[in-house]
Amino acid sequence: MSTQKTVRQPADVVEENALRLDQEKAEQIVDALNTELANSYVLYHQLKKHHWVVEGAEFLPLHEFLEEAYEHVEEGADAIAERAQALGGVPVSGPTNLERRATVEFEGEDVYDVRTMFENDLEMYGDIIESMRDSIELAENLGDHATAEILREILVTLEEDGHHFEHYLEDDTLVLEEATK
Repeated sequence: MSTQKTVRQPADVVEENALRLDQEKAEQIVDALNTELANSYVLYHQLKKHHWVVEGAEFLPLHEFLEEAYEHVEEGADAIAERAQALGGVPVSGPTNLERRATVEFEGEDVYDVRTMFENDLEMYGDIIESMRDSIELAENLGDHATAEILREILVTLEEDGHHFEHYLEDDTLVLEEATK
């Protein structure tokens, strides 16, 4: 581990950026991006947990679906973090700060039945989708069309994956009733 102690940029400081976005506007957008980043990582860890613990007759397709979903969230989080940095900010990254910044709440360490896990995931997706829409509107209103576009692309994926969770929660199934006992 390095013994160097020189701080190049404090975590809570947004520096002037080469993108020529006014610093005051950049500060507001970086703040919103850090909230979205924190929310993304709460969702990521919940999906990852569900990927590890899912059981039952549909184990394999659910296990694979959850892996795809958390990979999508991680890709979006990376784009959010890189945009915050490009705007002169420091992406939130530590577990304590991620938890503090998030507006969604991890369901906890307990293991639930698949339906409950997916209901919890769908609820979190909905909350994050609403927050993301607000951040897109903020970026647009502040004239940062590129950030709004990046967030829109992430939003499309979030909405698609959330819709898949909704499909999994429907009552129709090919699994025989005796297979669920």
